[in-house]
Amino acid sequence: MGKHETKAMFFDVDGTLVSFKTHRIPQSTVDALTEAHSRGVRIYISTGRPPQFITNLGQIGDVIDGWVTTNGANCYICRAGKKEIVHTASIPTADTEHILSYCHDRNVPVIIVGRKIIGVNDYDPKVAALFCDGLGVTGIDFQRYTYADMHEDEIMQLTPFLTPEQEQELMPLVSSCNSGRWCDAFTDITAKGADKGIGLTAMAKHEGINLSETMAFGDGGNDNSILRTAGIGIAMGNANEKTKSIADFITTCVDDDGIANALRRFCVI
Repeated sequence: MGKHETKAMFFDVDGTLVSFKTHRIPQSTVDALTEAHSRGVRIYISTGRPPQFITNLGQIGDVIDGWVTTNGANCYICRAGKKEIVHTASIPTADTEHILSYCHDRNVPVIIVGRKIIGVNDYDPKVAALFCDGLGVTGIDFQRYTYADMHEDEIMQLTPFLTPEQEQELMPLVSSCNSGRWCDAFTDITAKGADKGIGLTAMAKHEGINLSETMAFGDGGNDNSILRTAGIGIAMGNANEKTKSIADFITTCVDDDGIANALRRFCVI
C-alpha cells in the first residue's frame, strides 16, 4: 500500500498507544507521532477512558491536538489554555436507572462516569484492581461516590462488570444506549449519540478535515466504529479477531512497533 493523504490520525490508548506489558508508550511510537506531527498531521486521542482516567500519555502530551474520550461521549479541543467542547452525549436518566437496577440485582459493580464526578455503584475490590493495578489509573477514589451522590450530574458513561451473556440480556432493554466491549471483564455503555466513530466525525467536521483524510488505530471492540468511519482503519496485531476483520490494514503489535510500521507503510512518515 502506498501513500495516503492523511491530515488527522486518531489513536486508541490501551493496547494501541500504550503497552499492556509496560504501561508505557513504546519509544518507536513516540518518535513516529512526533515526526508525523512535525509534518503537519494532527494527532487525536480516541479512548473509552474518561478524561479523569487518562493518566498515561505524558510522553506525547506536546503533540495531542484533541480528545475523543469516554467512547465519544465527551469530545473536546484544548487550545491556548481553553477547552472547547466539540461533541457530547449523556445517557437518559431512565436508562441509567434501569442499568443500575439490573446490575444491583446481580451484585455487579458499575463505574458511573458523570460530567463532573466519577464513582462506583455496588463497589467491588476488582474494580480498583483492574483500573488502578492493571491499567495504571491514579488519583481516583472508587469507593467515594455512588449514584445517589450523582443524581444531579449528567451521566456520560456506565461501565458495568457484566459477562457477555449478561450484556446481551441487558442491552435490548435500554434502546437509547450503545455497548462497546474491549475488555473481558466489563463493557462501556454510552448513549446512542456517542461512539468513537461519531466522535471522529464530529471532530473532523469541527477541524475542517474530510473523513477520507483521516486514519484511525485500535485493538478492541469499542474501536470498531472508528475503524469503519475513518478513511483508513488500522487494527493492531494484538487486536481481537472481529476488529481485525473490519480493518483496512493490520499492523504489528503495540510492542512490536505497530504504529511506526503502519505510518511508514502509508508514507505518513
